[in-house]
Amino acid sequence: MIQTALTILVLLGLFVFILRQARRNTMLMLEKEKADAENRVKQEEMERQLALQNELLEQKKQQEEQNRLITALASDYWSVYYIDLDRDDGVCYQAHEDVDDGFGEEDRFKYRESFTAYANKYIKEEYQKEFLDFIQPDNIRQQLLEQRVIACRYMVRRHGRDSWEEVRFAGVRHPEDRKDQMVHAVGACFVDVDAETRKNMEQNEALKDALKDALKEAESANRGKTAFLSNMSHEIRTPMNAIIGLDNIALNDPDISEQTRDHLEKIGASAHHLLGIINDILDMSRIESGRLTIKKEEFSFSRALEQVNTIISGQCRDKGLHYDCHTKGQIDEYYIGDDMKLRQVMINILGNAVKFTPEGGTVSFFIEDVARMDDKATLRFTISDTGIGMSKEYLPRLFDAFTQEDATNTSKYGSTGLGMPITRSIVELMNGTIEVDSEKGRGTTFVVTVTLTQADHRSAGEGDIELQPHDMSVLVIDDDRIACEHAQVILQQVGVSCEMATTGREALEMIRVKHGRREDYDLILVDWKMPEMDGIETTRQIRAIVGPDTPIIILTSYNWEDIVNEAREAGVDTFAAKPLFAGTVMDEFREAFKKKNAKLERETADLKGRRVLLAEDVLINAEIIKMVLSMREMEVDHAENGRIAVDMFRSSEEGYYDAVLMDLRMPEMDGLEATRTIRQMDREDAGTIPIIALTANAFDEDVQRSMQAGLDAHLSKPVEPEALFETLEKLVHK
Repeated sequence: MIQTALTILVLLGLFVFILRQARRNTMLMLEKEKADAENRVKQEEMERQLALQNELLEQKKQQEEQNRLITALASDYWSVYYIDLDRDDGVCYQAHEDVDDGFGEEDRFKYRESFTAYANKYIKEEYQKEFLDFIQPDNIRQQLLEQRVIACRYMVRRHGRDSWEEVRFAGVRHPEDRKDQMVHAVGACFVDVDAETRKNMEQNEALKDALKDALKEAESANRGKTAFLSNMSHEIRTPMNAIIGLDNIALNDPDISEQTRDHLEKIGASAHHLLGIINDILDMSRIESGRLTIKKEEFSFSRALEQVNTIISGQCRDKGLHYDCHTKGQIDEYYIGDDMKLRQVMINILGNAVKFTPEGGTVSFFIEDVARMDDKATLRFTISDTGIGMSKEYLPRLFDAFTQEDATNTSKYGSTGLGMPITRSIVELMNGTIEVDSEKGRGTTFVVTVTLTQADHRSAGEGDIELQPHDMSVLVIDDDRIACEHAQVILQQVGVSCEMATTGREALEMIRVKHGRREDYDLILVDWKMPEMDGIETTRQIRAIVGPDTPIIILTSYNWEDIVNEAREAGVDTFAAKPLFAGTVMDEFREAFKKKNAKLERETADLKGRRVLLAEDVLINAEIIKMVLSMREMEVDHAENGRIAVDMFRSSEEGYYDAVLMDLRMPEMDGLEATRTIRQMDREDAGTIPIIALTANAFDEDVQRSMQAGLDAHLSKPVEPEALFETLEKLVHK
């Protein structure tokens, strides 16, 4: 028992020992795990601190790099600011180098107040408003919706000198800004642009000078071209005068055979064809110089179409072609436009159709009204033929000057290559278009549209004179350009051709040219109050040029009772109050027509037995003129040049010669100098004898020089006999 009890005690002691040892081991293990956990936490914390330190170092490095980049990008800027437009405040990031009392870096300020103060202190007065308008927040937001950067350039005054400066704004957008697409903050910078601006100004001045020089050269070249064309026109027209003149004289011989008459008629047709080529070249010159204009007059479309059909149907009949013309839709009897140019377009295209269509073919002309809006009407002309046609490759060059698909066509058909370019230019001036479709051997179709103004045409009342305004031309003289343009609008409403002059002297030159061509204005409207030369003095000098036949009306806003006597003495027919109305104009037209008809009906001078001094250096031309004048039983003394003509006139008795026919280009002394010499002679008939230019110089500038030299009329060669006789009948004293 005792042994057993001892054994149990030993075992219990061993168990207790084991338990204590196990507990100790457990405690040691827990302490170790705790220590390990603490070590892991410390290590993780250390790693986090090291990572954070590295991140901060990296951010610092990036910030330093960004700062260096911003500094580099802003190196051209005087100052840089951040502006909050909503809060109206700003922060300075880079101070203005040239402003002593400006903001320092990181200074905050009120935006509009500070920028306005800056403008008032430094920006020159003439640029302040533009700057202040530019910096307004609403303006900045609006402009930055369309541009990424906006700028305003102006001049400042600092340190006693003027210099150019520029302020620029760029939007600073945040993610939340995408909601309304508006700019709420901007970066602003001030930039020194003085050197750049002054350099650009110098370059612009140099460019302006270069452009002026180029313009002068172009004008000189244009004058040279005009002079060349004038010279060529003269040189070509001089022999043409002989050809056409002799042909007319020969055709008036009743004893010639039918075969000879046929030959002469063909010579005349060829001569007029050559004259048409010359006119085409001159038209092309006017187009290139911008001097070709479109009139706005009332005209009878039916009459114009009848004239075209008469010409083309005759050509088709002679060539054995079938011609068909018809209309569709509403085609008015009258329109407002340029009937002569419109006829030229139709005849050019139809004439080509006839020319390039073989015998047995067809030419068709179709007219239709395709659109009307307000007072405008668009007409479409479709001209088709079954002729030789054109290749698709050539069509793009059809309207180029002097071009032809086949050079052999020139000799076969006769063509200058100018008809189509001239036609297109006229159509475009009429706000129209021209299209062409063609196939080789299958024919050609032209489609032309032109825009004309509808005419409110009214027939004359019973017993009244029938008014044809499109036959009339009016000159309005007023130093107020707006008043002139208003008069043009009023006159165009009734289809009247109207020209304007803004000074009396300008008007006198225009009137001299028209009178020299024997194409006097039918009515002249003159403003009373004008600088330099008033309406009364202008009228007095107009009467000295055109005589008593042309009606002259004084336009005035004042009561004209005080000037009526003086005006009547100067040659004024009546008065009209401003503003001008169409009814007033039409009333005066009635008077103009009465005077015009009376002028045509009055007795003209009898040319039989009249003696003419002819100055002409080309012998054959002189012989032709002599033969032409002999048809009216006139006597002619011939002078081979201007000097001889002056001597013959000086040595003759006063009143011996009834008229002088003066060529302008002659050796020793030209016609202009000869005319001036005669006009300056101290004898009564020197200032009154009619002196008429017979010349190949056909430009307006030539007519002006003639009138300035003292000639009474300017007839271009070749001169038609009837035109010469009519001019002599009007000018020769009865």
